[in-house]
Amino acid sequence: MVGAFHGHAHNRKCQLSWHPMYIPGMGHTEGEGCEHIFSASNDLTRSTRHASSFHRHQSIEEHFSFWDQDKYAALSNFLWNHYRKVLKTVRNLTTELTVVKHELQLTDDDFVRFLKEEQNYLDNLKQTPAEDHTHIRYVETLDELTERRANWDLACQAANNALTEVLASSLAQINQVLTVAHIQVDLSYAKLQHAEALVAHMESQLCADAWEIGGEEYNWFKEEASLGKYRAALSELEHLVVMQLFELSKLSLSGTGT
Repeated sequence: MVGAFHGHAHNRKCQLSWHPMYIPGMGHTEGEGCEHIFSASNDLTRSTRHASSFHRHQSIEEHFSFWDQDKYAALSNFLWNHYRKVLKTVRNLTTELTVVKHELQLTDDDFVRFLKEEQNYLDNLKQTPAEDHTHIRYVETLDELTERRANWDLACQAANNALTEVLASSLAQINQVLTVAHIQVDLSYAKLQHAEALVAHMESQLCADAWEIGGEEYNWFKEEASLGKYRAALSELEHLVVMQLFELSKLSLSGTGT
């Protein structure tokens, strides 16, 4: 089992097998009992950092001795409150689940099947198929080609209007403006040619006719590309959040709103 606090730092395949949410019998247990103890004991660092060895050991011993007594004294209330909470949760979630199952025409076996299907999918899908990568790359090149054409049109329009605000008597300024416009046109045209060549190369690899922007195939793989970027960003965000929580715990700043 991987604790719920650490679980989101693991990939989805690992979570399906070892996250408490998917292990039968775990209930609301998050598997982070040690983290609760560490979170409280981290406050000792401020008082023991510059203490002598004797006083440091004494403070730690007193802390955990009080911890044991305090938890033992509150054990009855802890069990009673959690028991009431569990009864309420079971009652509410059972009602909500019944409504969902009725609306979606699902059974209890369907939820187990969904989990197994996701596990099988992740087991068999080591990476995105090469053909899908090619299609996604083709969509990206089509978008790039559209952007290059727009830039080319803007450069040509800017070149045509380059002399509108230049005095006819200023030959040096005219020459400078024309030079800049010429460079912009040549640069945008070179990028346009490169994009056109790349699109033609991708189409030869796919052995298919050119896709239309907004077409069915284009929209499908455009969405796949967006979802891929979203999943990568979400995974990175979860990783950064967990790292930040670890750092705050080390500094005894967790739970302070920092």
